[in-house]
Amino acid sequence: MPEPDPRQTASEFFKKGYEQQMAGQYRQAIDLYTRSIDAFPTAEAYTFRGWTYSFLGDYDRAIAECLQAIEVDPDFGNPYNDIGAYLIEQEKWDEAIPWFEKAIVAKRYEARCYPHFNLGRVYERKHDWRKAKECYGAAYSIDQRYVAALAGLRRLNAAWN
Repeated sequence: MPEPDPRQTASEFFKKGYEQQMAGQYRQAIDLYTRSIDAFPTAEAYTFRGWTYSFLGDYDRAIAECLQAIEVDPDFGNPYNDIGAYLIEQEKWDEAIPWFEKAIVAKRYEARCYPHFNLGRVYERKHDWRKAKECYGAAYSIDQRYVAALAGLRRLNAAWN
């Protein structure tokens, strides 16, 4: 009998991990993501395991997981954005900036509106209204369904009037 395909096994554990994460079963999700990584390491599994750690408030571990994801696939944009978001949670606003900038230019990233939006949050916090507006505007132009970006843009426009 042939050996099971490790990629398929990893994918199955990843899907189950995601289901557990969405159900709020974070410890089970971490275990399943770990099993996925053990079967076949992917940037996605490391990133999502990090995201799960963030739900537990363990931002240092979440960042470490994202750094592992970047080692596996430096073209995957999600971990760059996530590291920036975790740094914001730790109120390390300036440290977050280069991570969002890396996410914006990552070769493989479907949700490009997020790093633009998050960078807007940083610049708004730093009272750089022009840059914040540009970032919120970029996020909204990428995805007109992203109402948080539109709200940020409107909030800053109203403040300037």
